[in-house]
Amino acid sequence: MRLLVVGGGVAGPAVALAAVRLGLEATVLERRAVADPEEGSWITVAPNGLDALEALGVLDEVRALAVPSRATSMFGATGRHLGDVTLGKPLADGTVALTMRRSALAVLLADAAQQAGALVRRGADVVSVEDEPGRPVRVVLADGTAVEGDLLVAADGVRSRIRRTVDPAAPDARYVGLANFGGITRAADLDPSVVAGLAPEAWHFVFGRRSFFGAHPLPTGDVVWFANVPREPILRAERAATTDEEWLALLGGLVAGDAGPAAALVAAGSLELAGDSTYDLPHVPTWWRERTVLVGDAAHAPSPSSGQGAAMALEDAVVLARAVAAHGLDGPAAYERSRRARVEAVVRAGARSSSAKIPGRLGRVLVETMLAGVFRSGVAARATLAQTSHRLGDPVVPSSPSAG
Repeated sequence: MRLLVVGGGVAGPAVALAAVRLGLEATVLERRAVADPEEGSWITVAPNGLDALEALGVLDEVRALAVPSRATSMFGATGRHLGDVTLGKPLADGTVALTMRRSALAVLLADAAQQAGALVRRGADVVSVEDEPGRPVRVVLADGTAVEGDLLVAADGVRSRIRRTVDPAAPDARYVGLANFGGITRAADLDPSVVAGLAPEAWHFVFGRRSFFGAHPLPTGDVVWFANVPREPILRAERAATTDEEWLALLGGLVAGDAGPAAALVAAGSLELAGDSTYDLPHVPTWWRERTVLVGDAAHAPSPSSGQGAAMALEDAVVLARAVAAHGLDGPAAYERSRRARVEAVVRAGARSSSAKIPGRLGRVLVETMLAGVFRSGVAARATLAQTSHRLGDPVVPSSPSAG
């Protein structure tokens, strides 16, 4: 069985790695010619996602590029402590959630897939898909070459172009009302009191008056941070016309007056992600057709507020590869039956979390009182534990190449 995997983010290489470990053949087609593990923003992979990485046999390598994250501490714009929420049920060996650059995780997975026997082709931009009954699936690349396989796995993200080849009526992604920014502030540029006010191995979240802000200290003394800004989507023209200095000035104005570290971190920081409009994808009616199947954000994209985007993609990869290894071309149907209810519940929870970041008509003091009640009631903690307690079972183990 030959898999063509479109997309070199987290989901695509993870599918390829799981597939070759199970004796299948896999080729990853990634549009970008170069992958830089040092670019872009940071993500936290919850324990259920780490369980999938363990099943793939790469958890030790991921630990080496990540920092532990045990909890989130929630604060209001006034400085009021609203509560603490765990980042999930640790693995059996005590491993808690891990925070890392998304790009570093993607490169690690691609390298592992290649070492295991997958082919990773960069600079391979898919422009069309031919998927007809009874014939191998065929993709045509921008350079005019074509590649054939037995199954096409679309891991091309929330704005997937292949989704419409599966179902011409497939929905578009939904803007959640937040623009995302990510940055880093170096220890040398910070007053030590700012870092001292941040709990180690934890995210510090602030429900600000005009934005939502998160910060995480690193062992080096540097601090990574992000800001979610309620506003209309940022289009390509605005992004191209706005410098990082202008974005930082905008963010500085939005966090000014909020208690906590945000103002100092933005003032001394540099941007690594700017003007990223945030989308989710609540329900895609059709996940597969003929020899094409959607995976990760192409099928079900939770908002970043869920803290589950990478974890869902990693779970998908293991479940899909196992289903295809066991059932061949009937594997996508088994994969969908196993995954749909879980991932759509996660997307709904992420949408609720995003809405809590958007200031409403209620006064800030009343909002903080309501949020404190939610966090102290244990509702948020129970929901997090329920999501992150999911485990996939036995590891994906190496196998001899399939005759298919």
